[in-house]
Amino acid sequence: MTLQLLLDSADPSKWEAWLPTGLFSGITTNPTLLRRAQQPCQLDHLKSLAAAAERLGCLELHLQAWGKHAIELAECGAALAQLTTPALTVHVKLPITQAGSQAASTLIAAEIPITFTACFEAPQVLIAAALGAQHIAPYLGRINDQGRDGYTELIAMQRALEGVGSSCKLLVASLRNRRDLSHLAAEGIDTFTISAELAEELFEVKATLEAAAAFEQDASPGA
Repeated sequence: MTLQLLLDSADPSKWEAWLPTGLFSGITTNPTLLRRAQQPCQLDHLKSLAAAAERLGCLELHLQAWGKHAIELAECGAALAQLTTPALTVHVKLPITQAGSQAASTLIAAEIPITFTACFEAPQVLIAAALGAQHIAPYLGRINDQGRDGYTELIAMQRALEGVGSSCKLLVASLRNRRDLSHLAAEGIDTFTISAELAEELFEVKATLEAAAAFEQDASPGA
């Protein structure tokens, strides 16, 4: 198992802060994140964002297609896929709906990598597996918000994909705390997209910070 972390943000300032750390191999966005970051959800602007991500060493950028029906989703997805370069692969995100699945079928036939989003139920991963999507993103925190056990649900999704021998991978989203990562990694789930805030939390271990400060103090002249 190789752990892969993606940065869930549409804020270029957060990209600049976190991509150079080497912790993240890519970035995930969606229209909601773009709106929050005051970034227009327009193809020309996404092209400039993709270029910025590439300059920071981003290897894969997950961009969500939009459209009222399958044809519009597929056309938008194809346009987003054109932003792929030799150094940056654009993955087209689509909701795991009937229209999204129909659009995905068209795009997958054109060898465009697909990430299904807004997954809440274990049987939905079988749609992604049947179509040959590369990823499907279950929303852990939002599943918990429904009063359900998100860990149990995601483990069931992972077992379903393994059971049918699918190459589709869970891309876990909507994580709320750092223990979500270690708990799910122990169950064989290895791909996560996390916020910059959660990335900061990974390093906020008091004992570690105290030990690091002591090392620096002891290394100073005259210690």
